This record gives sequence, structure tokens and C-alpha cells, in this order.
Amino acid sequence: MCSLGFARSLGFALLPLATCCILANVLLFFPDAQVTYVQENYVTTYVWYFMGIGGGGLAILFAAFVFLGMGKCADACGTENCAMCGSVIAALVGMAGSGYCFLVSAFALLKGPYCLTKTGWMSPFENDGAKYLFARDEWSECIQPKHIVEWNLTLLAILLGLSTIEFIICVLQFISGLVNAVCRPCCYKQEYNLNV
Repeated sequence: MCSLGFARSLGFALLPLATCCILANVLLFFPDAQVTYVQENYVTTYVWYFMGIGGGGLAILFAAFVFLGMGKCADACGTENCAMCGSVIAALVGMAGSGYCFLVSAFALLKGPYCLTKTGWMSPFENDGAKYLFARDEWSECIQPKHIVEWNLTLLAILLGLSTIEFIICVLQFISGLVNAVCRPCCYKQEYNLNV
């Protein structure tokens, strides 16, 4: 019963993280709080990979709801081991989703924002190996949207941090579920043999 409570607490922890990932990804579509950039397709291509909506959001929400519903699953299956096997699969889905969110956010951060420069719409920092992150004076190359570098940097850093926490939580549940699904039947068998 203790492992079910642990899984439920991890599920509750994942809910706000997934919601924040979805929100951060949605905000990336609207730099300078304007709809015109997304309507005219003047946003970075990585935003369209939906790393925060699909990976850090929906995949994590799936895992969270499985973790939260494990008590009902254990009642339906008849054993806690069955529920733990389901949580292992859900944890793998969560690990894949949060890993996807992390990788795409990291690549988007390395590429830099898509903005209007003196030579037109482009990603001016794409080939500088993320040196722009430490050269704040170069950020003025982006004329429009205003403060796009700060906007992307903040939201992508949030996505990186949240997806890291999500990944760690899913790894914890993966280990817990695996240990409980595999070792618990052996432990109960040993207890039974010792009592006979």
C-alpha cells in the first residue's frame, strides 16, 4: 500500500509541472504578446514540434493520471503488482515525453530565436554555437519582435527545468514500480515460506 501512496504523490507533483510546460509552449507562439507573428509564421520552427504541449504536457499528464488512479487499478486487477506494472509503462511514457521536451528545448535554445534583422527574417544566432547566450550586446540584432531573445531564453529555460524535474519523477516511479512489481511477489513468497 505504501508504494501506491508514493505513486499517487508523484502523480500530484506531475500535474502542475505538465500544466506549466503546456503554458510555456503556448506562450512561445506569441512573442511580444501578439498573434500576428504566429499568423505570418514568424516563430522559430522548434515551437511547432510542440515539445511542451505534447512531450512535457500530454505525455506527462497521461503518466500522472495513471499514477493517481493506481488504487483503482489495484482493486480491479486484484493485486498491487498488476498496478505497478502499469505504472512502469506510464513512467516510460513520461520519461520519453519529458526527454523529448528537454531535447527539443535544448536545440531551440542553441539555434536561437527567429526574428527580423537588418537583412530580413532569420535566425541570426543559428551558427554561433550558443555564444549569443553570453553576449547580451548581440541580442540587439533582433529588431522585431521586441525582446524576443529574452522571451525565448526564459521560456525555453523553464521548459528545460520542468522537463528535467518531470524526468526525475518518472525515473523514481519507474524504479519504484519495477522493484515492487518484481521483488514484492518474491518477498511475500519468502514470508509465507518462513511462516510455514
